[in-house]
Amino acid sequence: MVARIKAVPPVVSQAALAVTWLLFMAASTGAFAAPFTLFESGQVRPLALSPSGRFLYAVNTPDNRLEVFQIKPSGLVPLVSIPVGLEPVAVAARSDDEVWVVNHLSDSVSIVKLDDRNTRGAVVRTLLVGDEPRDIVFAGPDKSRAFITAAHRGQNVPFDPQFTTPGVGRADVWVFDANRTGASLGGDPLTLLTLFGDTPRALAVTPDGSRVYAAVFHSGNRSSVIHESLVPNGGESVGGVPGPNVNSQGLRGPEVSVLVKFDGTDWRDVLNRTWTDKVRFSLPDKDVFVIDATANPPAQLAGSSGFYSGVGTILFNMAVNPVSGKVYVSNTEARNELRFEGPGTFAGTSLRGHLHESRISVLSASGVAPRHLNKHINYAACCAALPNTENDKSLAQPLGMAVSSNGTTLYVAAFGSSKLGVYSTAALEADTFVPDTAHQIPLSGGGPTGLVLDEARGRMYVLTRFDNAISVVNTATKREIAHLPLFNPEPPSVVAGRPFLYDARRSSSHGDSSCASCHIFGDFDSLAWDLGNPDAAVANNPNPIVPVLPEFGTDPTFGQDPGFHPLKGPLLTQSLRGMANHGPMHWRGDRTGGNDAPNAQPNGGALDEAAAFKQFNPAFMDLLGRSAQLSPAEMQQFSDFVLQITYPPNPIRNLDNSLTPQQQAGSDFFFNTTSFFHGPCGSCHQLDPTANPQEGAFAGFFGTNGSSSFDAEPLFPKVPHLRNLYQRVGMFGAGFPFGLQPADPFLGEQIRGFGFNSDGAIPTLFRFNSSFDVIPDNPSGIPNTPEGLAAKANMELYMLAFESNLAPIVGQQVTLTDASPAEALSRLHLLMARAHVGECDLVAKGQLASRPVGFLYLRNGGFKPDHAALPPLSEAALRQLVSITRGALTYTCVPPGSGQRIGIDRNLNGVLDGDEP
Repeated sequence: MVARIKAVPPVVSQAALAVTWLLFMAASTGAFAAPFTLFESGQVRPLALSPSGRFLYAVNTPDNRLEVFQIKPSGLVPLVSIPVGLEPVAVAARSDDEVWVVNHLSDSVSIVKLDDRNTRGAVVRTLLVGDEPRDIVFAGPDKSRAFITAAHRGQNVPFDPQFTTPGVGRADVWVFDANRTGASLGGDPLTLLTLFGDTPRALAVTPDGSRVYAAVFHSGNRSSVIHESLVPNGGESVGGVPGPNVNSQGLRGPEVSVLVKFDGTDWRDVLNRTWTDKVRFSLPDKDVFVIDATANPPAQLAGSSGFYSGVGTILFNMAVNPVSGKVYVSNTEARNELRFEGPGTFAGTSLRGHLHESRISVLSASGVAPRHLNKHINYAACCAALPNTENDKSLAQPLGMAVSSNGTTLYVAAFGSSKLGVYSTAALEADTFVPDTAHQIPLSGGGPTGLVLDEARGRMYVLTRFDNAISVVNTATKREIAHLPLFNPEPPSVVAGRPFLYDARRSSSHGDSSCASCHIFGDFDSLAWDLGNPDAAVANNPNPIVPVLPEFGTDPTFGQDPGFHPLKGPLLTQSLRGMANHGPMHWRGDRTGGNDAPNAQPNGGALDEAAAFKQFNPAFMDLLGRSAQLSPAEMQQFSDFVLQITYPPNPIRNLDNSLTPQQQAGSDFFFNTTSFFHGPCGSCHQLDPTANPQEGAFAGFFGTNGSSSFDAEPLFPKVPHLRNLYQRVGMFGAGFPFGLQPADPFLGEQIRGFGFNSDGAIPTLFRFNSSFDVIPDNPSGIPNTPEGLAAKANMELYMLAFESNLAPIVGQQVTLTDASPAEALSRLHLLMARAHVGECDLVAKGQLASRPVGFLYLRNGGFKPDHAALPPLSEAALRQLVSITRGALTYTCVPPGSGQRIGIDRNLNGVLDGDEP
């Protein structure tokens, strides 16, 4: 028998409790209207139709809600807005009164129950799943099984993620029996499938529910990098770095690593030279997996029938043709095996205007057939002024799709073009389609992410993320006929600046490239690129440099030239998250304001992040292929937006923000034991969560204060932050010795071709830490002893759990009903404890006596209701109300400062939600 939460003994009657609640009690919330916390989560399945076709469900990602609409001949009628978890990105309707919502930041799935008219509803169960869940479908017998994608990590998982073990898949699919989700706190999955890929994103299901397809998000393209130590010095003529090895000034570039790509037999560079003997792993490039949804338990099909390879580099969404069974995968294919930005005058080659190709790949029994959506583009010519007819025909970054019931028409949401593409499936499969504006539907809101087809009414409903709204499209006339905005708590600076990241129409002359082509949803693409510019000049490096210990002299560069040579070699794409308060940008810090003003914290010279970001403006011409840079006003809008993007909480660190004994030992060594010329690791990688407190929500240094440092590498780097190292796990096998660690033997199949360091050439953090081994050139290094090996291993575990702007508890949830297990109360007390010390604001949303309610935890033990006249309630009294009214409350730890808005005053107008007319 499962223990249930016991209701507080009713020492007062329900009426007396209500009277008590009406008494006024003054208390301070401790919360304030902080800036909106912008995560920029990518929506996957933002819309769903009810099985009857009477209702439309939409995720309101920035407002953390499920929006419910009635579909009438006159259009969409809003019915109810139901709070769910943080950053909902996918929704699936199991019936007209049960809807499941995937909450990306909360690592949860909200099960919402609605009344028969869909005018009232609340979350009645919260399933706890792996980190950053993204999609959901129902499949299996009677479509009674819920399939949910999540990363192979997170505080709620029942397994060891094995971050330091080679050959481990990191793409999980959680499967629940939707009729019996289980008695434990987070639910009991039927099975948990681990697929051999990196983090998964999209799912698709056959009409009969027998097969589920699961796509890896950053699936890669079998590219990797050869470590610089394995590349002969002296340039192309001696078998080294492909030329040109000097810039247009004749100045020789640094010795760097070399990008390679596997061709099915060998690893080859841009000159077609083989480097196979230097690579100690293989990349099977398994992109889309096939799952038998009816098996007990569901399982990936055996052998080659269980996956597709070569589908694309970044896989966004999938749709199944209900007639032919073919699967359409929206994706982009990166061309990172090629090199250089700029006009290509000196080198004779450039990626300008042709970094990626937007595609639909068709999966069938005969294999994979990629279809380039923009085959009309003449990539040999660049860069025409805007607007132009070539740009008008282009479709960029395809996301959500829908197929007509007769299987003849595919609708595609072109996120980067603010249009829908309409394709004959026969023409798409045969590659006979001709890109033309006649087969496109412009959308006024911009940034379409998902769509659903309402064939009974001849309509299409499309969520437009730029303005957080829903467009209604007449499929016969191919015109938008209505546009309904959702409530949006985002500040105007976010709404105005977002299109500059994604809108390929205004970013590139061809109309198919934007900053988001590499910075996927403001993050990265898990690839390295060689984007040097041989036509450019060497630039001065004005950035501050970390000093060395006195015994090593007074020159922190040790004689190395820190200048920015335009030939910089392969470098990993960096995230646009968390750039505020972390100094100059790019791995070398070559996007800097230090040449324009003196350096000073905060926001002076090289430490002025807005000035640094504006130095990216030339990339619109040199890389994206635009005819001109953005105007100063446009670049200001872009900067205002992008510097608000925040890292999610670290999913490795314990929810109570503690460290394991090994992580703590690693932290102690990291900050207290000298291992290099500067002192301990923390001398360069500074950790100060309160640095520059005037920066508010963006205060703190998390691995860097913006300085550069000598690193005994060819490039003189800016010290990088360490908040997202866990995202880069998956490359194992080094063909080179490092420190005192020998080269690895061949380690077999792995899921990533890039690892750590600026170029991704170092597979693991343990090997990176070995660069600080004690050797003649580093007498202060880590000794090659059992204690030294343990220190490096412990540091690896600590670095994966490195501190971040937000505490691990942010986003975490628990739902309380009269049927909740006893462990739900323990989890609630954990949320309260972390809120009490200021790591989050704690809110409770749900229904009591069939009425929507909201509460904000005051940190004095009380919960303030969303009625100004009502006093706070204790946790026990609130629990008693849940029991008495047979209600449901979901408690959520939200970012500090956002509790007032999310909990009790949605629009921050001073009138609490319960008092609004």
